[in-house]
Amino acid sequence: MNDPLKPHKRLSELPFYVTPSHPCSYLDDRQASTVFVDPTFPLTMEHYEQLAALGFRRSGDHVYRPNCTHCKLCIPVRIPVNSFQPNRNQRRCLRKNKDISIRTLEADFNEEHFKLYRHYMSSRHAGGGMDKDDPEAYQSLISAHWCNTQLLEFHLQENLVAIAVLDQFQQGMSAVYTFFDPSLDRRSLGVFAILTEIHRVQEAGFPYLYLGYWNPQTVKMAYKSNYAPMEYLEHTGWHSMEDNPLFKTGK
Repeated sequence: MNDPLKPHKRLSELPFYVTPSHPCSYLDDRQASTVFVDPTFPLTMEHYEQLAALGFRRSGDHVYRPNCTHCKLCIPVRIPVNSFQPNRNQRRCLRKNKDISIRTLEADFNEEHFKLYRHYMSSRHAGGGMDKDDPEAYQSLISAHWCNTQLLEFHLQENLVAIAVLDQFQQGMSAVYTFFDPSLDRRSLGVFAILTEIHRVQEAGFPYLYLGYWNPQTVKMAYKSNYAPMEYLEHTGWHSMEDNPLFKTGK
């Protein structure tokens, strides 16, 4: 297989733009900036895979990366799945959810999925604008016309309890978003979804599951360091999370 880290010759053709400074979504006392690939450019999965290896993420048609001047706390991370070993809590989560069935679907609009998404957003992120009754906005969040996206559908008996949005590359997958029934907190469905995604990447024979950004100062992202071993990206390339000073400080 070709290593997506070398070369990045096709990325030189991409147009990028940088947003003005704006309030950070994660840390109240910080200002943020983001670099985007121009969404009007005809992206391909080859572009996207190379960008993911450079720390970019996808949300709908938008592919982006933090570009903050005075803060570098949002750190790209990925799991080398062939080395992954679930910890005690994760093994307990797997046992607890043995009765859940999983199937893979195309990323097409589904009314039942949308209903679960709204229930999740109104419970976990009420007032943020993402819990509105807007099917088009929902579909534009999870999919892009140029992207190879799968949905993992989790059922408990006949009830839909979770959806995981997963992008597939030639050498890995990217966990885009997960939403689930908030009344089933004791099942740790978010954890179960990531463990399922790791297994899917292993089954496909790929080396990496990209998890987006780890930030040790916000609960929304700090949990990602629970999946070990993990790699993080800095200017010299990907390294073991065990070598990251912020990770060592938080242990």
